[in-house]
Amino acid sequence: MMTVRRIFRTTAGFASTLLVVMIAVGYATSPVFWRVSSQDEFLRGEVEQVSVDADGQLVIGPPNELVYEATVPFLWSLTQINESLWVGSGNDGRVFRIAPDGTVTTAYDAAEQNIHAIAADGNNAAYIGTSPQGALLRVTANTAETIFDPPEQYIWAIAVAQDKTVFIGTGGTGRIYSLSPSGESSLFYDTGAAHVLSLTFDRQDNLLASTGAPGRILRITREGKPFVLLESPLAEIRSLRAKPNGTLYAVAVNQSPSGGGMTLASSNSSSTPTVSTSTSVTTVTSADPTPNTQSSRPKFSNDVSPGDKGAVYRVQPDGTWDVIWRSAVDAPYDVAFNATEDLVIGTGNRGKIFQVTEDPPRVVLLTRAPAEQVTSLFAGTDGTIYYVTANPGKVFRLPSRRAKLGAYLSEVRDTQTTTTWGTIRWRAATPGDASVRLFTRSGNTVTPNNTWSSWSDPYTNQNGAQITSPKARYIQWRAELGGSQSGPTLFSVTTAYLPRNLKPEITQLTVYDPGVVFQRPFSSGDPPIAGVDEGTEARRADMTAPSAESQSSALGRQVYRKGLQTLIWDARDPNSDRLQFEVLYRSETDSQWHLLRHRLNSSIFTWDTSSTPDGTYVVRVVASDKPSNVQGTALQGAAESTPFNIDNSPPRVNISAVATGPEGSRVLFTVTDSHSAVQHVEYSLDTEIWEIIHPIDGIPDSLEEKFEISLSPTDVSRLIIRATDAMDNTVTASGQP
Repeated sequence: MMTVRRIFRTTAGFASTLLVVMIAVGYATSPVFWRVSSQDEFLRGEVEQVSVDADGQLVIGPPNELVYEATVPFLWSLTQINESLWVGSGNDGRVFRIAPDGTVTTAYDAAEQNIHAIAADGNNAAYIGTSPQGALLRVTANTAETIFDPPEQYIWAIAVAQDKTVFIGTGGTGRIYSLSPSGESSLFYDTGAAHVLSLTFDRQDNLLASTGAPGRILRITREGKPFVLLESPLAEIRSLRAKPNGTLYAVAVNQSPSGGGMTLASSNSSSTPTVSTSTSVTTVTSADPTPNTQSSRPKFSNDVSPGDKGAVYRVQPDGTWDVIWRSAVDAPYDVAFNATEDLVIGTGNRGKIFQVTEDPPRVVLLTRAPAEQVTSLFAGTDGTIYYVTANPGKVFRLPSRRAKLGAYLSEVRDTQTTTTWGTIRWRAATPGDASVRLFTRSGNTVTPNNTWSSWSDPYTNQNGAQITSPKARYIQWRAELGGSQSGPTLFSVTTAYLPRNLKPEITQLTVYDPGVVFQRPFSSGDPPIAGVDEGTEARRADMTAPSAESQSSALGRQVYRKGLQTLIWDARDPNSDRLQFEVLYRSETDSQWHLLRHRLNSSIFTWDTSSTPDGTYVVRVVASDKPSNVQGTALQGAAESTPFNIDNSPPRVNISAVATGPEGSRVLFTVTDSHSAVQHVEYSLDTEIWEIIHPIDGIPDSLEEKFEISLSPTDVSRLIIRATDAMDNTVTASGQP
């Protein structure tokens, strides 16, 4: 998560520079420092020939060298045959052959729309799988011959065994067919899945197949005996790649192929960049203590959930597996191995290419393709990685050398209000001719457009340069890294700004029932800081006070105390300033407010109303951000309660008559109260046994209630009446009129 730290003690130079502005226009005293320094934070921006390593450092990455730019939006498949690249396209169903000198010819133009599978036949020709209405063709430099036409709609995968047997994986119905060297075809295995998406072989020449819906990896002997190596919670295993040592890598995604588009965005999909990216590395380690945050911290090896966009599994020759990469944002499409045997992962829909160095896995954002999806990768014999893209359809070469120039574009920072910019500073290593230059721009729309300011002139002082972009709500910075002999390393960038002071708010004010109070849940003293020795803790004074977000009071056990009135409120400050509260009151019929308490730091107040005259009252709570602002710049927000009663006087009992007749005596009496309803009335003849009585109208809910009791004439003199109002005030009276 990007770090935002509010500092209340600043250097004298920066504070004095901003003081004049604060007093003039009411800006907060505490600048905010936006610091970008970790891999998670850097991954939120955009890279151009720049890599983000596992330690959260920016370095110049390899160049994206354009090999071929197609006129179609999708390129699906890629392989190399006799030093020429063979590329299968979408929408027009063509196969391009790119010679080592860059010459491009059309090897085959299919009637179908998509070419998802290409494989070498070992004799200077290629097997081509078409979709939909899938067919398998053998294509040479001069001829194209259909050699197998399965009933299924799609051909997703082709693999050629050492004995030249061709295996074909189909979709619509996930079956695997075999084609012998003599041309005889047969159903090899029906997976029961919707799609067979990838095929390869292990060191024992067993066929390895991946499926979609469900996502599984199958090992199938040449006799057709299957064994499930892995079942993923993700929808499909899109690609399989095996190393010579027998380790298998499987690309899992949470999508299912449909139609001819392999669920990729259509050619007219928006390419507007977003600014939220997070990738998680997965190894066998302890559980993440903060599961609600996306980060690159390790998690359990099998911690892949249906909510993930994708993952890469590593399956050892003995069948054990773990997850070495996963993401909730980027969907992987294919993997390959570079010259140092590191894993390279092509993803979408932002065209990112990751590199994973294993044991333990460390993830690097290697580069970003100038396209939305990296759909297929191929490793050349010299370690060069070739890849094809969709939206738009292009072929690129990714050499092992670094580029001479790279650029990084930060995410857009929302400061929530019109803001005064401070300084921008950065930490970088620039050996030899290496250089780092930073630029800023600002605007008032969430997405940069032509209404934003132009890019500033380059800032040259990495220890701190005043930002020259105009005041606005949003800001963005750009870093250019260069060096022909030596490459720079950018460790962090810190941008300081001073938001306009905004007034606090009381978002909720609760008046509890009279007498309801809460005990303190713990001591009012600050607990010691974990991990700091007692001597250090004793010498350390905490000079900061809680912000508005942390000033809400924890409530302990609820108890009853007559005469006390509890008020609790919620407050927020848009600038995250510390808040101070005042509590005032007035009679409902009065316009004058009277102070109850000032300089409160918590959001709970218990009012002792025992000496307050009975009546109906309103309470007003005022929140001030004065603790975080200089004199004359603090702002206030307030809220008023609904009217409530204070009643500390007991009700009155008036015995109006005692009527004696043949059937006994009837005692008539009235109970009245000035401010709260008569709630509970009872009588006794011996002060030990009490009988509840109801008013004549049957409901004790009014300020005045009439009662009648039937007694024997001898009991009238012994009668005692006890009445209680809604505020728990009680009176006792004798039964004589």
